[in-house]
Amino acid sequence: MILAIANRDGCDTAERLSRIVLFDGSAGHGAPDRLSRGDALLRDVADALHQLCSLHGRHPGVVDHAARANLHPSAAAWLEQAAAAFADERAYLIGVSAAVGPPPGTPGQAAAEAALAAQRHAIDLLARSVRPGCALGAAIAVTLDWPVIRRPLDAAAIRLGLDTVPTALPSTAQTLRLIDTVAAEAPIERAMTFGLQQMLAQHRGLWDLLDARAGSRG
Repeated sequence: MILAIANRDGCDTAERLSRIVLFDGSAGHGAPDRLSRGDALLRDVADALHQLCSLHGRHPGVVDHAARANLHPSAAAWLEQAAAAFADERAYLIGVSAAVGPPPGTPGQAAAEAALAAQRHAIDLLARSVRPGCALGAAIAVTLDWPVIRRPLDAAAIRLGLDTVPTALPSTAQTLRLIDTVAAEAPIERAMTFGLQQMLAQHRGLWDLLDARAGSRG
């Protein structure tokens, strides 16, 4: 629906995709802000960070796969910067997750693990896609959505007395310029949009799962 509205408005590819991230990404979900509050239960925060690790604490990650595929020469510099920055983000995520303690025992753990395994599989398929534009769209989605995903991470670090780590990810402006540059060079807009939307769906699925798990713990 958002895609259709954006097309009617006549906005360029970068603006259209940024609107999709805004409305369909983590910013449209209540969980990141809830988990960032000072009164958030540490067990819920620990669960969130450990499940985030299961999706984005792995190497190679989404951006790494997109960079290695080398399907978009004009995106090489952006991908190199993003991949290097995500190495730092992974280390930060893993470090804070270890400091906050193990994830809590939760009813329905087997079902949750199955859901997370399905998400990891879906993310891997997107990241390894050889369809021009798909993996890049997924990498762009992670990069644009990450500032919201990072909120609970930074909040947990502050609560635990740890140093927060400044991000070196490409800025939003850099990423939007990349989108329009790549889209102007090749007819990959549809595949890029698909990769981006599917990656955002995995993020929203994770927040939904975390909310359900918190509710089941009472």
